Amino acid sequence: MASTYTPLGVEKMATGENAGTWGTKTNTNLEIIEQIAGGYIEVAVTSTPTTLSVSDGSTGAALAHRCITFTGSISENTVVTIPLDVQDFYIIKNSVSGSYSVQFKYVSGSGSSVTWASGDTGTKIIYATADDGTNPNIVDATSAFVTATSTTTLTNKTLTAPKIGTSILDTNGNELFLLTATSSAVNELTYANAATGNNPSFTASGETNVGINLVPKGSGTVQYNGSEISTVGKAIAMAMIF
Repeated sequence: MASTYTPLGVEKMATGENAGTWGTKTNTNLEIIEQIAGGYIEVAVTSTPTTLSVSDGSTGAALAHRCITFTGSISENTVVTIPLDVQDFYIIKNSVSGSYSVQFKYVSGSGSSVTWASGDTGTKIIYATADDGTNPNIVDATSAFVTATSTTTLTNKTLTAPKIGTSILDTNGNELFLLTATSSAVNELTYANAATGNNPSFTASGETNVGINLVPKGSGTVQYNGSEISTVGKAIAMAMIF
C-alpha cells in the first residue's frame, strides 16, 4: 500500500513503506508542519487566477504557510485560489500594487470568499473551512477584531489619552467637531460633568491666565440661549456664560 498525503502535503506513510528513507521523509513532514504552524512566505500575484497548489511530501508550498504576503503588480481584479480540501487558517497581508481588488477563494464552488478592495493593503485573519466537498467557505475572521482599517463600534471600552486626527464624526459620518493641532500647545479646554445639583463646566486650562476665543465664521454671530450676543455686550455675556 503506497503512502497518501494530507491536503497540505504531509506524507502519511503506509505500514512497511519507505524502508531506509523513513527518517528523511519524517524530517520533511516535520518541516512542513513547522511552516504550517508559523511559516512566512511572499507570493507574487501577477495574473488571475493565481493558484496556490499543494506540494505533496515536500516543503515550500505557499498554501502550507501560516503567514502570507501577496506581492506584485496587477492590472485587473485578481483571484487567488486554494484547493477545495484545504482546511487551515491564515494571516494574509495584501501588498500588491495596482488599483484593483484581490479575492482569496477556493478554486471552484459558490462558497464564501474574502476580498481586499482596491487600495486595501491591510492584513486579514482568514480561515478556510473545507466544510463542503463542492462549495466550501473561506471566512474573514478579522471583523471580530479592531484593526487599522476596520469600521468598528466600540461599546463600554475605556480609552486613555487617545490621539484623534482632524475631526470627530457623528453616527452618520458627518463632521461634528473639527480639530486643529498646535505643535507647541500648552493650553486647552477642560470639560467636566457634575453631581446632582451642580452644573457641568467648560473651562480654559493650562497656564495661569488663559482666555477662551469664540470665533464665528463670516457674518455669523455668537449666541446665548438662542439670542445674539452683541459686540458691546460680548465681554459681559461671556463672563455670564463661563
